[in-house]
Amino acid sequence: MTYTQTSDPTIRECVQSWQKLDVDQQLALFWFIYQEMGGSVTPAAPGASTVSPEIAEGLFNQVKGLSQEQQLQIQRDLINKADTQIGREYGSLSDTTKLLFWYRLSQGMDSNVIIPAPADYHLTSQAETLLNKIKELSFEQQMNLFRDYVSPMGAEPKAGAEI
Repeated sequence: MTYTQTSDPTIRECVQSWQKLDVDQQLALFWFIYQEMGGSVTPAAPGASTVSPEIAEGLFNQVKGLSQEQQLQIQRDLINKADTQIGREYGSLSDTTKLLFWYRLSQGMDSNVIIPAPADYHLTSQAETLLNKIKELSFEQQMNLFRDYVSPMGAEPKAGAEI
């Protein structure tokens, strides 16, 4: 998978800090970002409508149709780059469509069709510090950060005979 990270050292540092968190903290951080900044992220993720929102929606619907435990496992598998069918499908998406997919998952969590974060869940101090740092970034930096974070997730797509 060809992946080019942004050259902004602040964004790279944030992505690396995010990736160092355990998987559930990474997911929680995504949820808290959506809760706090969803209004500003909203116009950018659906800006993916110039790509193929139906692709992100199709993958979202696959996840939505599963049990909550399976939904959570799929999100963990994407972060861990597990070689699963959904991971390979995700891996074949454009960066913008990946962002849109995670945005749809956050909306699904909001409406309880995707397993929500526990109501009493708290970020670790490292995740909280990172959340505060992300809030201070410009909108463009935030979008580059989110793109750099979601881009390498998932598994390498495979040729038809290898699936």
